[in-house]
Amino acid sequence: MLQNLTGWHALIVLAVIVLVFGAAKLPALARSLGQSVRILKTEVAESRTESPDAPADETADRASRERPSASAPVVLSPPSRS
Repeated sequence: MLQNLTGWHALIVLAVIVLVFGAAKLPALARSLGQSVRILKTEVAESRTESPDAPADETADRASRERPSASAPVVLSPPSRS
């Protein structure tokens, strides 16, 4: 199905993405996508290195130390209009 795609098709898809998201939002979108991929890779690597006979409370204790607490405030700023 994807064998018939050419460079023109990719250019059209890229133009549609720029129209939908806007040129100003694309760097932030790419940055968040890259961060998500990095997190996924580390989680997969950690799950492969964990032994299956490790106690569940030890795994939960390590996860609580690695991740920030849920009570940490999340600060969102409005997008800049330049």
